[in-house]
Amino acid sequence: MTTAAISQPGRTRAFLRLVMIEHSVFALPFAYIAALTAMYEADRNIHWGRLLLVTVCMVGLRTFAMAVNRIIDREIDARNPRTAHRELVTGAMSVRHAWTGALIALVVFLGAAALLNPLCLALAPVAVIPMVVYPYGKRFTNFPQAILGLAQAMGPVGGWLAISGEWSWTAVILGLAVGIWIGGFDLIYACQDVETDREIGVMSVPARFGIPAAIWGARACHTITTALFVWYALATGAGAFFWLGLLIVAAAFLYEHHIVRPHDLSRLNRAFFSVNGFIGIALFVCALLDLLVRGLTV
Repeated sequence: MTTAAISQPGRTRAFLRLVMIEHSVFALPFAYIAALTAMYEADRNIHWGRLLLVTVCMVGLRTFAMAVNRIIDREIDARNPRTAHRELVTGAMSVRHAWTGALIALVVFLGAAALLNPLCLALAPVAVIPMVVYPYGKRFTNFPQAILGLAQAMGPVGGWLAISGEWSWTAVILGLAVGIWIGGFDLIYACQDVETDREIGVMSVPARFGIPAAIWGARACHTITTALFVWYALATGAGAFFWLGLLIVAAAFLYEHHIVRPHDLSRLNRAFFSVNGFIGIALFVCALLDLLVRGLTV
């Protein structure tokens, strides 16, 4: 009894490390942008209860996705020196406990979706599918980042649906921007595993086409992302603060691609973690200020 009580916090911490809970910063701000814009268009009031449920949905689904990813990829991770320290490889977390955490996160996600509206609950299983397919993607396609992008595009679309209860093509524009953005920087991130991926048979753009092609692919993705953000701004009648946010994002993209080059990956982690985390937060802050200035009521 005492042993279980002592070991439980350790398992919880190990699970949080396993799913890298802090990386929610990449997609969560865009779900907030969509949800708050939908609130502005509906009645210009922030509905804090719904915003909390959006947060629970996003964190729950992402936690499920990351846990399943780690479970499915544990044998691949064990053969890659960069990932051999992960909890399921070292034994810090058992597969059974990882599945338990994943299923709890899935139940939390579905429960929050049910509390939002019937359409969110009906579409919730659709959002789960790419989360499970993605980790298998590297086994059957050279473009697993496309599946990742589709999975990440669900966030803003879901955030809008949570508020309006209706399908929105405007939200799809933002979702595509986010999905292509994250798919693009995952192209960069995959460059560090090229040799190992080729050796063990993991499929990816860098492993199949080379690092220069992956870097140029990421640049193309981020150019398209910027264009989609502009389209979203025009579609929602965004004001000066949002356009300022887009300038900041464009500058961050230029910086990211300045410090990561085909023959110099030494600053890849700075680009992946610091710059991309900054992009989400910066655009969210600017979008929020823009909506408040235009009349959104706290």
